Amino acid sequence: MARYITITLDKRGVSCRARLLDAEAPRTCRAVWDALPQSGSAYHAKYARNEVYALVPPFAEPKPGRENPTITPIPGDVVYFGFEAWEIGNPAYGYDQDSEAHSDQGATDLAIFYGRNNLLINGDAGWVPGNVFATIEEGLAEMAEAAQDLWLRGVEGETLSFARA
Repeated sequence: MARYITITLDKRGVSCRARLLDAEAPRTCRAVWDALPQSGSAYHAKYARNEVYALVPPFAEPKPGRENPTITPIPGDVVYFGFEAWEIGNPAYGYDQDSEAHSDQGATDLAIFYGRNNLLINGDAGWVPGNVFATIEEGLAEMAEAAQDLWLRGVEGETLSFARA
């Protein structure tokens, strides 16, 4: 039986529904499902293009490792990234000093991709593969519109939340 999550930009009141890809990414799906709900400050990607994400404290033990990885996510992909503390704490990335990006434990990045032509590359580290663990089946157009508003008007005060549907 399929499992679903709801992903919400809380301040904007926009949600979408995504189906977990249990067959393709079983370890990642289990880790995320068991850790829900999760919520964090919303960010719009600087480098990957059409991505909105939240950084939350690491929750997967053990870490899922690579499964169903991509460096070219497509619209509707929901992606898990596990970062060590040294990987995203660079001041050039612009995270506030008290954000999860500067945690001694590293951070988990839960991301949605709402448009085409994404490329997961970091100028400091190279390719940044992520685990595609869900696909948005409802509400992608509305989420894309809200994500574009984040890009144009800013993310301050916005949170991105993930919950069981």
